[in-house]
Amino acid sequence: MVRAQRGDRQAFGELVTRYMQRAYYAALGLVGSHDDAVDMSQEAFARAYRSHESIDPDGPFYGWIYQILRRLCFNFLRDRKSRRRRLEQRANWLTEEASARAASSDPARRAELTELRERLEIAIAALPDKEREALVLKDFEGLRYREIADLLGIPMGTVMSRLYAARRSLVSLLEDRL
Repeated sequence: MVRAQRGDRQAFGELVTRYMQRAYYAALGLVGSHDDAVDMSQEAFARAYRSHESIDPDGPFYGWIYQILRRLCFNFLRDRKSRRRRLEQRANWLTEEASARAASSDPARRAELTELRERLEIAIAALPDKEREALVLKDFEGLRYREIADLLGIPMGTVMSRLYAARRSLVSLLEDRL
């Protein structure tokens, strides 16, 4: 981190190698599109490199890069024309994940799982940005409440209430579609 802070490209490259996949998945969870997530995560690292002198060598690098990434993602989402367009541009990230786990030979079961994945994708995309972010960090990245609170700069109770609201909304959205 000290070498990267001083502008050492190789040291910064090592940090990119270590955290790019994690940043990509965080962006994917926030923006819902593979192409947009790639763009957001790459742009976050480009901006981080341009600001390498502000790296805190004593702090967690991922926390620093995540703050850049989340601002980019939220600005991106804010600038989109409509919520409908976001749903149309979503990636198949949940579908691919679920398909890999549910390689069933039963066609009826496969169709049922496909329908469930599609409903889940739509329901997650319909969540408010802050609730979706908390849900992605907890359930997809596996972070603890304290880690999420530190990353987002909010109290742990706020993390818990956002997760509660997100999960309650998901249940409601999924029940409405049954």
